Amino acid sequence: MFIEQPSIWLRWLYPRASWRMDHNDHSVYLTFDDGPIPESTPFILQTLKEFGIHATFFMVGDNVRKYPELYKQIVADGHQVGNHTYHHLGGFKHLTSTYVKDTNRANELIGSHLFRPPHGCMSHAEYLWLRRKYRIVMWDLVTRDYSKWITADDVVENVKRYARNGSIITFHDSLKSIEKLHTALPRSLQWLKEQGYSFKVFD
Repeated sequence: MFIEQPSIWLRWLYPRASWRMDHNDHSVYLTFDDGPIPESTPFILQTLKEFGIHATFFMVGDNVRKYPELYKQIVADGHQVGNHTYHHLGGFKHLTSTYVKDTNRANELIGSHLFRPPHGCMSHAEYLWLRRKYRIVMWDLVTRDYSKWITADDVVENVKRYARNGSIITFHDSLKSIEKLHTALPRSLQWLKEQGYSFKVFD
């Protein structure tokens, strides 16, 4: 549970970030990290279209550079876009100035007011700088679809166990995740719909 649904003390690290939305609203916010890439993005877009759902894609700037048509398709399909740095930089591994410049470089291609740090971590200095320009969006439920230790069934069970009003749910638009998502994404969306959840994007 520490990973799937972060504890309150972890949320205190970035107090002005968005971890969960309105607790009284029977809605969830789907997000996809790391894309766009041709091996997974088209399937995700097609699945979302079939369910009539819009999501937020936190994209890596270098992937947008390499696959601009996928970026355009995400926007054309009515989805929201967010910044996930240019080189998928991990927090605490670089100078603050390097991290911020990398993020701003990505935004020249992505053009978003939303930011999510790769791996969900950044230094406090990086957080303080980036919150001046971006709304920082974390998560309330990470499906762990990227993990080699869990199956597609486990991904679905994580959604069923931890989804709640206002949950920000994180999937991944990546090579590590796509094999599981072929099964887990439509099953998760079907279950969420059956529970009466609506699907929203960020203001």
